[in-house]
Amino acid sequence: MPSRDASGLHQPSGRSALGLGLALTTVSLWSVLPVGLKLALGGLDAMTLTWIRFMAAATFLGLLLRLRGNMPPVGLFARHHWVLMAVAAVGLAGNYGFYALGLHYTNAGTAQVVIQIAPMLFTLGGIFVFKERFAATQWLGFGVLVAGLALFSSDQIAHMVDGFDRYYAGLGFLVAGAVTWAAYGLAQKQLLGRMGSPQIMLCLYAAGALIFAPLAAPSSLLALDPLQLAALVFCTANMLVSYATFSEALAHVEASRVSAILAAVPLGTLAAVHAASLFAPSVFAPEPVSNVGIAGATLVVCGSLMTSLGRG
Repeated sequence: MPSRDASGLHQPSGRSALGLGLALTTVSLWSVLPVGLKLALGGLDAMTLTWIRFMAAATFLGLLLRLRGNMPPVGLFARHHWVLMAVAAVGLAGNYGFYALGLHYTNAGTAQVVIQIAPMLFTLGGIFVFKERFAATQWLGFGVLVAGLALFSSDQIAHMVDGFDRYYAGLGFLVAGAVTWAAYGLAQKQLLGRMGSPQIMLCLYAAGALIFAPLAAPSSLLALDPLQLAALVFCTANMLVSYATFSEALAHVEASRVSAILAAVPLGTLAAVHAASLFAPSVFAPEPVSNVGIAGATLVVCGSLMTSLGRG
């Protein structure tokens, strides 16, 4: 049963090992996601790709929960539940749409670095909204994490100065995606006090499918080649599993700890893109990383660990 404190705010179960394990699973899945998205975007526009992922996820999860007799209790929602659900739905849909657009105009490494603004905002939200306490070691870890992201970002930007003009729109979309994701995460964490994470995600997937339906062009599915179709299936499956593990992680550990672990996603993406470039060099180019970038990446990992485990 979801837990709350006297103020009505959601409280984690305290099963830290389980929660951190789920968060690491999310990191692994989100690290390889840009590879699949980049392939799928070769045959679909960003809005159609996003709509298909929401529709497929809503259909699959809806059938699963129906069979289990565990559908969301929307009939028992109070007004503030609907407000939270609306914030979470618009936030998640905005994140998916803006991220896909940002990835279309930039590259996988840049997209994952810039989108790290999201877990940083989520961390601050966990502190100020949910009154999560930070030990001195965790504040130090957060500072190390921010410094690492700054170094890593400066290194990535330095490598793309020649074509920076075409990145402006992409960077703007990614920042917007980060802000909307943080709003989604905080709203969902509070909703965990009312229902389980699979029920919440079904509502959000269904809402996302409705939001993107007017912007989608389903007929473009007929033009996909086998590789692009496989990438689309992978992106949809990734969406279902990664958000299930992320949602469940929030039920067991603090938002600040989960978001700190998510800061390691860009490093996983760089590794995934490098591996993909070995098999498909014409599609994926290895992300350039200098010694400054490596130093920043190391700080990100260290800061993430200090922030997430500083009280343990």
